[in-house]
Amino acid sequence: MDTHSAMQTYARVVELGSFAAAADKMGQARSVVTRQIAYLEQKYGVRLLNRTTRKLSMTDAGRAFYERVRPILAEVADLELSLQAEGQKPSGRLRISAPVSFGILHLGPAIAEYLQRYPDVVIDLDLNDRVVDLVEDGYDVAVRIGPQLDSSLVARPLAPQQLLVCAAPSYLKRHGAPAVPEDLKQHRCLHYAYASTGNEWHFEKDGVTHLVRVNAALRANNGDVLRTAALAGHGIILQPEFLVGDDIRAGRLTALLTGYAHTPISMVAVYPHRRFLSPKVRSFVEHLEERFGSPSPVAPGRRATTRRSR
Repeated sequence: MDTHSAMQTYARVVELGSFAAAADKMGQARSVVTRQIAYLEQKYGVRLLNRTTRKLSMTDAGRAFYERVRPILAEVADLELSLQAEGQKPSGRLRISAPVSFGILHLGPAIAEYLQRYPDVVIDLDLNDRVVDLVEDGYDVAVRIGPQLDSSLVARPLAPQQLLVCAAPSYLKRHGAPAVPEDLKQHRCLHYAYASTGNEWHFEKDGVTHLVRVNAALRANNGDVLRTAALAGHGIILQPEFLVGDDIRAGRLTALLTGYAHTPISMVAVYPHRRFLSPKVRSFVEHLEERFGSPSPVAPGRRATTRRSR
């Protein structure tokens, strides 16, 4: 009997909790599943599973065996995928998750370029500012901006994003400009609901950190909504350069507190941990690194003439 197949069957029985469920999932007769588990127990001379009419549980040896077998099976699956992918062109459906504003402004054009290069790939793009579960929700890759909390994912760094404080000239004409961060407490602020720092805006100057708890005249979970409100003169906004940089350069928004620095927020491409990536995932991540991989004087998505584009 094939030991590798028996190991796959054992892992499936453990994960599904029964012989019958594993047999159905694998399209095999229950007797075949039973024989494969018996084969492993006889081969290694240990009982792996405790069986009753109502319950199935692992023995201590069975639990240790499962913990060792699981990464081996994953390694073999990745190796098979790598061998199958050797020489293949990227193709098939690629499911991507990305933040709404960045996706509309910059990822969309990048995807258009990617599809020109790899026409056999079909893109399924989901724009959502909430953090999705890549494995559970079935995504191949995601672009994330902000702190990365899931250590089970592979994160490929892209260019960090600078935060900018700004407001429309019409707002500043009515209310004046803050001279120091603490002045923001007296202003109408437009706050991003998913900010990792809550409603505190962080500033730094000469090694001193300034934490300002702002009073939000508008709180929204999308940066475009806040930008629209800022352009209409409704308050002061703190958003990444990729969202408000063009407005500042065009004079539609005015940069504030420019003598104070903000810690840039990270931007990464993340995907489930696999040693060998499919051609479609590998090529797309490489495309993101090429387009957004290093800082430049221009906004992401615009071509720089002296270095790689962001």
